[in-house]
Amino acid sequence: MQVVLSTIGKFHTFDLARVLHAHGALQAIFTGNPRFKLRNEQLPAEIIHTFPWVHAPYAGFRYRHLLGQRANRLWEYLDKITLDRYVSARMQECDVFVGLSGSALLSGKAAQARGAKYVCDRGSSHIRTQDQLLREEYGLWGLEFAGIDPRVIDLEEAEYAASDVITIPSTFSLESFIKQGVSLKKLRRLPYGVNLERFHATAAPDAGQFDVLFVGDMSLRKGVQYLLQAFTRLQHPAKSLTFAGAPNPDLIALMKRRSLWPVDAKVLGHVPQHRLKDIMSRSHVLVLPSIEDGFGMVQAQAMACGCPVVSTEHTGAADLFDDGREGFIVPIRQPDSLADRLQRLADDPILRSRMSEDAVARVRQLGGWRDYGHQALAIFQSLTASRLRADGGCQS
Repeated sequence: MQVVLSTIGKFHTFDLARVLHAHGALQAIFTGNPRFKLRNEQLPAEIIHTFPWVHAPYAGFRYRHLLGQRANRLWEYLDKITLDRYVSARMQECDVFVGLSGSALLSGKAAQARGAKYVCDRGSSHIRTQDQLLREEYGLWGLEFAGIDPRVIDLEEAEYAASDVITIPSTFSLESFIKQGVSLKKLRRLPYGVNLERFHATAAPDAGQFDVLFVGDMSLRKGVQYLLQAFTRLQHPAKSLTFAGAPNPDLIALMKRRSLWPVDAKVLGHVPQHRLKDIMSRSHVLVLPSIEDGFGMVQAQAMACGCPVVSTEHTGAADLFDDGREGFIVPIRQPDSLADRLQRLADDPILRSRMSEDAVARVRQLGGWRDYGHQALAIFQSLTASRLRADGGCQS
């Protein structure tokens, strides 16, 4: 079996690519990332095809929050369709094509025209659910929101319809597709893995402090606003709040106007993974209060470092751990619930220690990217087997 992958960036696709390559099943991988960012991906250069001319500058402007909503929306659309055209024009013979949603409609159809199966890989909730949740959130905070580009919504829904299978990473994502009328028969839940060699405990938290960590892009979508509300209610003489990930000056300014921004909050910006594990290891809790998040991979990373997690129901947390055992899971937009769980951890070092040990054990039980890749291979093999049965015999 030979598989071709396409992804606008890196995400989890390169983790899958390494497993497929180890099994001799990777034909090619296409990406919008420039080649110099792929030097450490442990894949032969000849099977990596890059089209960075739109994505690389877009990513640079977006992560620096230099674009307005409408400009960002237009550039994102161009980013997706140009990569899709590039891949479709260079589609290779394969058994399965896996395209990250939003940038693979033409290439998926090109693969099907060659007799391959098309897997739409969606990393978040259904595009309409995502748009609805974001519109609600911006409205709650009195902010203008242009919404997800209708062209992107149409493109994604066309992919959902054209694909043979849609892989989604969490129960939350799966339920959003079902609510939008997509047949359960077309959906495959495929939770992401974690690099257990890269993420592991390197230190212990300071017993005299209570250090709260957020990892990811600072945005309303990620629920930073509710974390800040919860943190103001947390009672501890030596509490701290650290943000690791792309900063958002506009959001920080908004939170300051609402008197929610702690004067001593630490904003680290982008942190490489070899440093991130040290920060996670020294933190007492990771909080991921997302409004919409298909599967927050930082949760499993923190758990592997022995850092308990407090997350919302819209992060894939329920696919990772049990509420009250390895961490806590709360409804979205509930700062009181977040504050309550943080207070429990701050007040009870024995609880923190138990959750830390259970988190490490659980994430190791679930396995790393190798297990994710094996589950993906099983899905791909079932698709090719069904094709052979439909053809009435073996492939020549």
